[in-house]
Amino acid sequence: MKRIIKIGLGLLAIIVVIQMWSCQHDPLMSDDDSMMPIDTMTMDTMTIDTMQVDTIPLGIPCDPDIIYFSKDVLPLLISNCAFSGCHDADSAEDGVILESYEDVIMTADVEPFNLDDSEIYEVLVDQDEEERMPPAPTERLSADQIQIIARWILQGAEDLNCDPSLTACDSTSVSLANDVQPILNSQCLGCHSGAAPSGGIGLDSYGLIKNVADNGKLIGAITWSPGFVDMPQGGDKLSDCDIAIIQGWIDEGTMDN
Repeated sequence: MKRIIKIGLGLLAIIVVIQMWSCQHDPLMSDDDSMMPIDTMTMDTMTIDTMQVDTIPLGIPCDPDIIYFSKDVLPLLISNCAFSGCHDADSAEDGVILESYEDVIMTADVEPFNLDDSEIYEVLVDQDEEERMPPAPTERLSADQIQIIARWILQGAEDLNCDPSLTACDSTSVSLANDVQPILNSQCLGCHSGAAPSGGIGLDSYGLIKNVADNGKLIGAITWSPGFVDMPQGGDKLSDCDIAIIQGWIDEGTMDN
């Protein structure tokens, strides 16, 4: 019997030792930081969340079939209407201000998609010299300029924007009539035309345009160079493409083409 008891106690001791050994494990943290458990995940198995990477929003190229308010309409209004004594913020003739999109929509009676109910268009084509705008003796807007405003209204009179720098620009073999004149018409002619043009500089004939192109005043003003008055006055600087087109025409000899 004693032999059996000794054998049983021996087996029990062995079992206890085995259980104690099986419960041993590496500590979660030791005094030595190098003993911390190593993350076995490798870069090959990690997934990078690309949605968190900051991206720069891309601009929208200008569509030649769309009239853009800031690029096409506002320069016409600034040069022909939004000046002192007429429709700038200080004068606000008849309560109409034409210095920004918000001002035009709030004060100029614009009815999207409808020319007949848009006073801003009606005053441009009014045959009554006492009612039409710009008022006499200022020259009327040209047919092309009026068409720009009409198209903008018929397209919904929205404040659409685009990035002219993303649009293909051809500044070689440019034409005065097809390339340069449209820029001057929309950006400059409101101030620089008629019997008393602003600053005594007219741009409503080939001879006048050639004169300021040849003497450097035109390119100096539109590039906002030191010593020149920035043009368009009170408006945004011409796009790089518009400047390149005018410079290209000058470089090719300021021809009447």
